[in-house]
Amino acid sequence: MAESDRPVPHRPGAVSLFFVVKAAVFALGFWSWLLVLVFTGDAVTGAHVLAAAGAVTTTLVGVLLGVRLALQRSAAVRHAELKRLLVDISWNAFTAAGNAELSGTVVPFPTASGDDERGPRERISSIVERGPGERPGGRSGDRRR
Repeated sequence: MAESDRPVPHRPGAVSLFFVVKAAVFALGFWSWLLVLVFTGDAVTGAHVLAAAGAVTTTLVGVLLGVRLALQRSAAVRHAELKRLLVDISWNAFTAAGNAELSGTVVPFPTASGDDERGPRERISSIVERGPGERPGGRSGDRRR
C-alpha cells in the first residue's frame, strides 16, 4: 500500500515525554542513592528514609505519567482514524450522489442553479432587503387589530 499524502495527525506528548524522562532520571538517582546507602551504612538513618521515599515517589510518578502519555497517544491515533473515516464516508456519499443513475437511489446534492424538476424556486428575501418591521412573505410587522 502506498504512503498517503495526508498530514500526520497531532500526537500530543512532547512535554509529557519530557516529564516522564525527567521522573525516570530522578527515580534512577534515588534508587542509586538508596543502594549506595544500603551497602555502605550499618544503621538506618533519615537519609535512608529520604532515599526510599524519593525512589518510590518518583517511580510512581514516572509510571503514572507514562500511562497518561500512552493513553493520550492512543486517543490521538483513534481521533485521527475517526476523522479519516468521516472524510472517506462524506467523500463516498458525494461521489455516489454525483454518479447516481436513478434519482430515487441517492438524495442529490443542491446544484448551483435555482431550477430543478419542479420549476424555478421562490426567491427568499434576505434580512438586508427587507424594510424595518417587514416580515418575510410580504406581511408588515406594524399590523394592528
